[in-house]
Amino acid sequence: MIGFLRGRIAAKHPPLLVMDVAGVGYEVEAPMSTFYGLPSVGAETTLHTHLVVREDAHVLFGFGTEGERALFRELIKVSNVGPRIALAILSGVSVEGFHRCVESEDVASLVRIPGIGRKTAERLVVEMRDRLKALAPPQAADGARVAPGEAATPHSEAYSALIALGYKPPEVLRLLKSVDPSVKSTEEMIRHALRSAASA
Repeated sequence: MIGFLRGRIAAKHPPLLVMDVAGVGYEVEAPMSTFYGLPSVGAETTLHTHLVVREDAHVLFGFGTEGERALFRELIKVSNVGPRIALAILSGVSVEGFHRCVESEDVASLVRIPGIGRKTAERLVVEMRDRLKALAPPQAADGARVAPGEAATPHSEAYSALIALGYKPPEVLRLLKSVDPSVKSTEEMIRHALRSAASA
């Protein structure tokens, strides 16, 4: 198991990034909550990781905080919730927000996340209630992030990331049109688009 990676960010293509660790490039998939806190390409950073082994591939997932990784590991234990859906959940709601949704049985908020239907949302509320009690409570420090770096083609990167998160092309175009023109970075575009989707 690979517990963490410490190295230089070689590329960022949400939800994929490449970490240069001692000359080896690791492809890592990360939720948007992690991307929001990443420094610019070329900068050093550390990611907490989780390796998923499948028959056809080994997929490495990276997280900016221990809290994100711990929640990811609990989510993939829920029936019919695989790594992709867990990544979408972490991209659509913060660790603290997910705790609140489960505690208040807020199924409606979970259903707004791409890939989460009503039955899955209800299952998450039921199955995660006890699991969350076993986790350390989310720390406010998890929200402290380093300013994200600028992307070379922010609009196209944001479009690709939203498609990868499960949104349909027409919906992605609508969400990106709602983003203020003053927003220039990929991460901020995605953040604003996800906020629009959550409030729809």
